[in-house]
Amino acid sequence: MPGSGKTTVGELVALRRARPFVDLDDAIEASTGCTVPDLFHRVGEAGFRELEAVVLADTIATEPRAVVASGGGVVLSPDNRLLLARPDVRTVWLRAAPATLGRRVGAGHGRPLLEDDPIAGINRLLTERESLYREVADLIVEVDDLGAGAVADCLADWLEKHRSVR
Repeated sequence: MPGSGKTTVGELVALRRARPFVDLDDAIEASTGCTVPDLFHRVGEAGFRELEAVVLADTIATEPRAVVASGGGVVLSPDNRLLLARPDVRTVWLRAAPATLGRRVGAGHGRPLLEDDPIAGINRLLTERESLYREVADLIVEVDDLGAGAVADCLADWLEKHRSVR
């Protein structure tokens, strides 16, 4: 979900595990030359999700050891969920209460699905996505009362214990 700490925690986990880090939104922006909000404006959410699926598949194929921070909507695509549920991919849901997410995203600037009313948007997205997150998550970490460093330590330890075949 937006505001859960995916990028911050992902960067820290990558450092702790000596792995490359990929922020999927940054990779999409680099491949298109447009910001995520501009892409939503130009091609709509459906067009953005198509780009996201291509970049996710490419990232998993070309950076198999990377820690990837995906956008919260990546689970909307059945094909993406299949990729995230593969046995050689570890998927973590950084779960937080809507109040925590709302505090973290503030006014929602730069987050196309939250700009009009961030709290209402968060609640809507959580309702739409919660079962999908559960479907693909190998681990769920409640992050409300944890700092990014503590979450990263937890994930790095968990990953060490649950190494993939790579």
